Amino acid sequence: MKVSIEARPVSPSRGRRLGAFVFLAPGLTYLIVLLLVPLALVLSYTVFQRGRFGGVVYEFTGENFARLFDPLYLSVLGTSLKIAGLATLIALLLGYPTAYLIAQLPRKWKTIALVAIVLPFWTNFIIRAYAWIILLSGPGLVNSGLQALGLEPVELLYNEGAVVTGLLYSYLPLMVLPLYAAIEKLDPQLREASANLGASAFTTFRKVTLPLTVPGVMTGCLFVFVPSFGNFVIPEILGGGKTAMVGNLIRTEFLKARDWPFGSTLALALIAVLLVLLLAQAWVARRA
Repeated sequence: MKVSIEARPVSPSRGRRLGAFVFLAPGLTYLIVLLLVPLALVLSYTVFQRGRFGGVVYEFTGENFARLFDPLYLSVLGTSLKIAGLATLIALLLGYPTAYLIAQLPRKWKTIALVAIVLPFWTNFIIRAYAWIILLSGPGLVNSGLQALGLEPVELLYNEGAVVTGLLYSYLPLMVLPLYAAIEKLDPQLREASANLGASAFTTFRKVTLPLTVPGVMTGCLFVFVPSFGNFVIPEILGGGKTAMVGNLIRTEFLKARDWPFGSTLALALIAVLLVLLLAQAWVARRA
């Protein structure tokens, strides 16, 4: 007696799930091993105590969260919000007209302008930060120019203004690129219709162009604010350590004070602020 066995065909839905898993597995593994696991460890440290000589003592405490409300740390948080917000606002004021003008250029010149925008990213971040010391220091190029004009030199380095300048220079391309993408996608017939109906150029911009590019504005602001808020390199180099931001405080707690539980609590507070911003950006994007 001959028995024939026929292979069952794999259902299309099961095949799609298997293919999706194969393609997603490397990225998911990377996220789980190098992001979620370290993040879970950092979050777990927030409820433990610092050891006598640093490290972690696994005894439950809520003192770390209470220390967050110390006026000293609240002032650092306020300074970080102010500097990051100011850098983001200036980046928006400079980046929007830049992106708008690039979008109006012929195709060949658009490519050249976009390459010029991202050109600073081809240089090491630290080198770019130190280059500003040459420009802003006492005998630097800016003060030398002022003296050549008969003006008194001014203190441009190791203050909040220098930190804002460094953050603005570092992250301005991250504002221009999403704004350019949003403006480039606009249908030019909408602006033409507004002009044909008698609206001025400013009215067309205010009632047509700007509302339709709000998602790009929010994305650019997020791209600038998030790295600015947690940055510790620029405040250390251009601020001379005089301007403490949240990133500097977290680095100090982990590497110098060796207070890992409180450093983890500060990192958790930073993540919470950024999550609120992400939710706000998503809500505005949906409304827009």
